[in-house]
Amino acid sequence: METQSIAKNLVYQRKLKGYTQEELSEKTQVTIRTIQRIEKGDVTPHLQTVKLLATALDIEVNDLLILENPKEETIQKKWLILLHSTPFLGFIIPLANILLPLFIWIHKREDNELYNSHGIKIINFQITMSILYLLSLVALVTIEKWGFFLFISVIPFSIICMLFNIVRVVNSQKCYYPLSFPFISSTKKTVSKKMIILLLTSTMYFTSCTQAKAQNIIRLDGTEIAKDSLTIKINRLIKKANIPGIAVTIFNDNEVTYQKAFGYKDYDKKLALNDSTNIYGGSFSKAVFGVLVMKLVEDGVIDLDTALESYLPKKIYEYKPLTRWHDDFSALKNDSLYHKITARMCLTHTTGFANSRWMESDYQLRVNREPGSRYSYSGEGFIYLQVVLEKILGKNLEELAQELIFEPLNMSRSSYQWSPLFEDNFAYGHTITSERFKKDIDNEPRGGSTLETTPEDYSKFLKAVLQQKIITRNSWNELFKPQFRIHSIKQFGPLALKDSTQNDPIELSYGLGWGILKTPYGFGAFKECHGNGFQHYSIIFPEAQKGIMIMTNSDNGESIFKELLEISIADTYTPWYWEDYIPYDEK
Repeated sequence: METQSIAKNLVYQRKLKGYTQEELSEKTQVTIRTIQRIEKGDVTPHLQTVKLLATALDIEVNDLLILENPKEETIQKKWLILLHSTPFLGFIIPLANILLPLFIWIHKREDNELYNSHGIKIINFQITMSILYLLSLVALVTIEKWGFFLFISVIPFSIICMLFNIVRVVNSQKCYYPLSFPFISSTKKTVSKKMIILLLTSTMYFTSCTQAKAQNIIRLDGTEIAKDSLTIKINRLIKKANIPGIAVTIFNDNEVTYQKAFGYKDYDKKLALNDSTNIYGGSFSKAVFGVLVMKLVEDGVIDLDTALESYLPKKIYEYKPLTRWHDDFSALKNDSLYHKITARMCLTHTTGFANSRWMESDYQLRVNREPGSRYSYSGEGFIYLQVVLEKILGKNLEELAQELIFEPLNMSRSSYQWSPLFEDNFAYGHTITSERFKKDIDNEPRGGSTLETTPEDYSKFLKAVLQQKIITRNSWNELFKPQFRIHSIKQFGPLALKDSTQNDPIELSYGLGWGILKTPYGFGAFKECHGNGFQHYSIIFPEAQKGIMIMTNSDNGESIFKELLEISIADTYTPWYWEDYIPYDEK
């Protein structure tokens, strides 16, 4: 310290405040003799004496002190910049905005009063902002409109204050942090026990909350279920319902948050099912095909509402079949309605075709009702659209799917036909008594039914759909627009021809290859599969950014869908009775 400077500064500040030496002595308990000797420059006062004098004069200690040399001032400025800058690491490392400046403050506060005073202000501000941020998270979900405003304001406000003070400390070595609660008092040199407890508790709370969030699934209604708890429940369900194998994927924030396979791909040999096991996808094919068609609509290949017959140079029944049966339309030669069918009707199951020509008494394909007049599930409609597209483009379905869907999404173990690649790891279907079905490997590619995929691959597809990839926003909107309202009591069987109002609350409808329903959390888009030994279900909620995929290799699979949907993502909206998903304990 430079004694002469202290002497001059003390005289100046004392007279500026209008104090006599006696009055200053009374305020500080520093003797008059000591004050006189300081003002004459006869002594170098202790730092504590200088602090007492500065407090009594209501000024900063630096207003009395002056650094001995410019180099020390430079070092001081660097430490101050470091103090004010380290809180930015809190955006990367949880609570670093508090703990790092706290560490610097504890080690440097005795070296210079500036470090002490600035450190206190920084730490108080960062603790206040951290608490305010946690409160804003609560407000976001509890206070409409204003909660959102508070949430988006806290971080920008903190950043602005931090940047402002870095600039200010460079220019004037002063700082100002508004809204700070005095967790640490400027009159104390030590961190209180309460302060230490608060910091440790906050650290543990933040860490535990972060870990809990990572270990929990956030359901549609905002409630949570621990991943370990869900795993236990699924194991119990498949045991009770006698399901050999199941794969489950759950999406939160449009990302996979839970993906697990259970049980066996081959129950007899007790071979484990995993996420890379190829599983017959059945009618999951239709969801993929719907996206593929919308991509071709974007490219101008077809229009959704133009009669498909008009795209071909000759009648569909005049073409020689190239496959064993599915492109044989000779039975339509005398049909008077098929020429009205459009791509939209094929994708919404309103063509009037039966689900399969093999369901007709004479095994002959026909249109049973006015196209576009009623929802009636039909794989034949998808085949018709597929064959027309193949003839227009000169490419088969497998080529189109690989080019437009599977390769862009890196679905390397997915195909509309069996591949030798799958032989090393595939699942058998099982009966209700867990007997093994023979694996069908000679299916020709059909857009409505022959998909071979894995839990991992199909999860990639659903994730891409949630994130609106592959097709444009307009195509995506069209895909999931309710195209045709459904009033039938059940999807299949005699009750499919009878109507009721039971699904009016969810406004059950069909989009383009996907079923559509409405919920308080936005619309849901679902697709199911029901084949010999394989039963699957998926539903996504794009507005809620959530979803689930369930794949089973058992004829008992559907018996747990209702309960599994409810416990995993709080989906109580899937029309389980319409789907005939009768729970295992109600059969």
